[in-house]
Order: sequence, then C-alpha cells, then structure tokens
Amino acid sequence: MKRLLLCGAGALAGAVLGCARHADVPTYRVAPTTFTRRITAEGNLKAVKATPVMAPHDAPNSLKVSWMVDDGAVVKKDDVIVRFDSSDFEKELKGGNEDRTTATNDLSKSDAQALATRANLQRDARQAESELLSAKHFKFDDAEVFSRYQRIEAEVDQGLASEHKQNAERVLTIRDGLNRTDKELLAIEDKKAALRIRNAQQGLNSVEIRAPYDGILVLTRDWRGDVPRVGSTLWPGQPLGEIPDLSTMKAEVFVLEADAAGLAPNEKASVTLESKPNVAYNGKITQLDKLARPRVRGVPVQYFGVTITLDKTDPHVMKPGTRVRAVLDVENRANAFAIPRQALFEKEGKKIVYRKHGSKYDAVPVEISSSTAGRVVVTKGLAQGDELALIDPTAKKNES
Repeated sequence: MKRLLLCGAGALAGAVLGCARHADVPTYRVAPTTFTRRITAEGNLKAVKATPVMAPHDAPNSLKVSWMVDDGAVVKKDDVIVRFDSSDFEKELKGGNEDRTTATNDLSKSDAQALATRANLQRDARQAESELLSAKHFKFDDAEVFSRYQRIEAEVDQGLASEHKQNAERVLTIRDGLNRTDKELLAIEDKKAALRIRNAQQGLNSVEIRAPYDGILVLTRDWRGDVPRVGSTLWPGQPLGEIPDLSTMKAEVFVLEADAAGLAPNEKASVTLESKPNVAYNGKITQLDKLARPRVRGVPVQYFGVTITLDKTDPHVMKPGTRVRAVLDVENRANAFAIPRQALFEKEGKKIVYRKHGSKYDAVPVEISSSTAGRVVVTKGLAQGDELALIDPTAKKNES
C-alpha cells in the first residue's frame, strides 16, 4: 500500500513538473502574412547606349599611344581624343617610296639592256644569214676548178654560217624570255613597294581618333583594372573606351552567389547613388548572369552579375561609373505562413515543428520553400492558429 502511494506521488510530481516545463516554452501562433525577401548588392552605373572607341581597324599593325585625353573628360564632336605615334609609319612611307624608285629605275635599266641585247643579237642573226647566202651563192663544187681543200672549206663555211644563224635566233628567243621574267620580277618589287606605301598611308590616316559626338570619354579597364595610357600599345580593333549616351542609364551590380537563389528577370529593384543615398530610383532586373564568377582576380568569392534598368535617369547626378547600392525584391508572397527560424527543427533528416496540443507538443513534419535570415516559409504541414514552440520541448525535458 505504501509502495502504491509512493508511485502515485511520483506520477503527480512528474505531471506538475511537465506542466511547469511547458509553461516556460515560448510559442508562436501561425497566421498568414506577407513574406518579402530582399537582398542588397553593389555596383556601378553604366549607359544603356554607348558608342565604342576602338583602335582603327584599317591600321596595318600595332599602334602606340602618344597622347590622349583623361578618363572621364568632357569632349565635343570632332575633338581629337587619342593620337598615336606616327614615326614608324613615316619611316615605312619613306622606305616604300625608295623601294618604288629603285624598282622603277631597275625596270628602265632592264628595258634598255634588253633593247641593246636584242639589237646585237638581231645584227648577229642578219650577219649569219648574209654569210649563209654568200656561201650558197658562191659554190666551190667544181672539182676541175677548185681543189679538194677549197671544196671542203666551202662546205664547212656554209654549215658554220647556218649554225651561226640558228644560234643567234635561239639566243634571241631565250633573251626575250629572260627579259620578260626580269620585268615580271621588277613588277613584283614595284607592287611590294606600292603595298608598303599604302599601308604606311593607312597608318598615317589612323593616327588620330576623333569624338563622334558630344559626351564623356570612359576608358576601358583591363583584367587588372588599368586603363590605356600614353605609351600603351593597341592592336587594330582593340577597345579603347566608349562615349556613353547620358540620357538613359542602367545599374550593373554584383550579388553574392549565396544570396542569389530566386533571382530572375523582371523582378523589382531600387537603386541609390553613393553620392545621394537618400534618393531611391526604381527599376527592374533585365539581365542576369548564367554562371557566377569572381570579381577580383585571385579572390575565390563568386558573384552573379545583375543588370537593372532604371525607370528614369537624372543626367544631373547620374554619371557612368558612379557607385550604387541596390535592393532587389527577390520574393514577395501574400498570405504565406512565415514562421520564425527558431520554430523549425531537424530530426533524422526531416524538417519538423513542435505544435502545441493541449498541454503537450506534437512533432509535425513540414515542407519549406523560401527563407531569410530570420524567417522560413512553410508550404505544407501547418494551419492558421497553430501554436508552435520556439525551443525544443524534448530537449528541455531531457535536461530536466
């Protein structure tokens, strides 16, 4: 009997302790609310439309900058903004003119020599033909009048005159072919000189770049963040900078890879200038990088590039390159069950909450979707009015 009384007393004490324990558990009552997830990003302003400034495409080779205006300088239409070194092109033009003069002189010399050689060979051919005719006309074939020696000598002279004529004609044909070859080679040298002159003249015509219209020159930065300067070497077609149209601006910002979940085009955003932080300019996301990439060489932190098109542009305060801070509305849900993150627990790989049921707390599995640093959206497992524990009641029981 005493043992039963002691057991009953122990159970009563446990119930009292349990009530006291649950009374100390802070709770949260579930109710539909508007869930908004915003992330911040930093970047710079950039013109929507800009005319690129590039090294001339028709330059024959590399160009060295000898003078240029400063980055961000205000330029007028047809103002010289970049001037390249012309000494190499001037030297090339002088060398090309000298080569062309040499080729012309050699061609004239070759023509004169060919003419003289042809005249000599023709004279030799005519003389050989005259000798052959004489040998045929005066024949020494009468054995009674001429001796055997004279008859043999006459035949030899006739054969020699015939060979002399044929040889002169062959040499004339060969010399004509050689002269044509020499003239073709000299013509090639003349074309090479002409090409050299043309390239030099193209280079001289490309030593200056002028502004296409009024604006601000924004120089292009390389992967090290450096801009072209005096002494820089540029290749034909290499970007040098741009002259933006200041009437329409956009913001290019960078979002941490860890914060980019849910980013999508057409979502709303607001942008504030670093120089004017109290004024916000509305816009929307129009472009988003497919892959994250580092912003700084050698730093492994990854970012997504995001382009925000602004609803309006204030040319008085908005300039290309101005630093901005953007707030992106990644998600905006109405009537969502957004519970405190403290009310969500994980047991055996499942997401659960502890829902109050009378004086007890039942472990209820739930499904979640979006979340912020302090709240989690539950899509399945809860109903309006549910009261959730903000600490683990079972953990407190074990501690007790």
